[in-house]
Amino acid sequence: MQIHVVKRGDTIWNIAKQYGTTPEEIIRLNQPPNPNSLVVGQTLLIPSAGRADIVKSGESFYTTAQQYGVSQELEQANPGVSPADLQVGQQVQIPREAQLKRTIEVNAYLEPSGGPDDRATLREVAPYLTYVSVFSYRATRDGGLTSPNDSFALAAAREFGIAPLLVMTNFEADIGFSAELARAIITSEEVKNRLFDNLVRIIREKGFVGVNVDFERVGPEDRETYNQFLRDLAARLHAVGAILSTALAPKESDYVGGEWHGAHDYRAHGEIVDFTIIMTYEWGWSGGPAYAVAPINKMRDVLRYAVTRIPPRKILMGFPLYGYDWTLPFAPGTTARTISPQAAIRLADRENQAIEYDETLQAPFFHYYDNQGRQHEVWFEDARSAKAKLNLINEFNLRGVSFWELGNPFPQIWHLLADMFTIRKLR
Repeated sequence: MQIHVVKRGDTIWNIAKQYGTTPEEIIRLNQPPNPNSLVVGQTLLIPSAGRADIVKSGESFYTTAQQYGVSQELEQANPGVSPADLQVGQQVQIPREAQLKRTIEVNAYLEPSGGPDDRATLREVAPYLTYVSVFSYRATRDGGLTSPNDSFALAAAREFGIAPLLVMTNFEADIGFSAELARAIITSEEVKNRLFDNLVRIIREKGFVGVNVDFERVGPEDRETYNQFLRDLAARLHAVGAILSTALAPKESDYVGGEWHGAHDYRAHGEIVDFTIIMTYEWGWSGGPAYAVAPINKMRDVLRYAVTRIPPRKILMGFPLYGYDWTLPFAPGTTARTISPQAAIRLADRENQAIEYDETLQAPFFHYYDNQGRQHEVWFEDARSAKAKLNLINEFNLRGVSFWELGNPFPQIWHLLADMFTIRKLR
């Protein structure tokens, strides 16, 4: 599948003619917010008989042919490309017979609405998911669990063949992720065992295949206690045929001093749990200055460290299905607005702003002024940034990818996934 970056004067119809496809197929793959008004810098997926490889620095026609195990076939698939004059960023078509698609697992988090919208959301993405992680069951200080209204979501997961995971958090109202709550649970044998009993009961009653523990902001001094908590929980879950995964804060070394990172012991999690989800996003976050949410260089640094501590087959890479719209200049205490990739394109179109692309961060962005004269900066995801991120799965031989969160429309990502990988289904 190729990626076309819209230029001034482009239309769906002349792009379709250029690539020998139909306007209807381009619209189906991309669901552009306004097919009659494309935004300069907007990306469009284009169907192709093969797959496009983006030439990187130091690559040649020869090394690309070696990578995919083809030679003459590569030249035949690229009649307009000069093997002696490849340019960085140029697309080289890979013959479909040369593509060996890896099988991966795909997870997505869902905060259930408690109504029919949950079914509609899951129906749309069901072919592309191994798991749906229901966010969240909040652990309480006495070992109880406060559950979301997930009946529609779980019924849809059963109907569409998606394996549901119960997400357990240490989240308290008016506090957020609580180190004190985590400590109260993991340091008390009585509370811990009551919590485990409740988890096993809910798993059996509702049909969850396992638990995803998203304990954040655990105190660094509780690091080993948290590890032991996970060992004990893994034993209980495995005894009833359920799996255990954890969500981990991103870090580039075994940093033990941070309130978000310190208690997350990558090596221990790699030994204890069935798989981990590394939250490789939120460098640009709602309470901070404008920046890419998931810059590729930062993601790569985290994964490069992670695979030295956790077996790659146990790592799902985090992927944000959202961006942010910041008001400039950034002032501490202000909050950026969350925006989906589709909404970002719609906003750029409304404000008549071209979309730019940061090659180092591999992320799209644009600026605009609101009706009060304030400048805004918007960072989000598009087909280029998505493909760059998904390529990290192959680069580090990872188990797969995990999306936060469903409900932020980004139709291109699902077609890219299916084009690049075979998705494992448990049901």
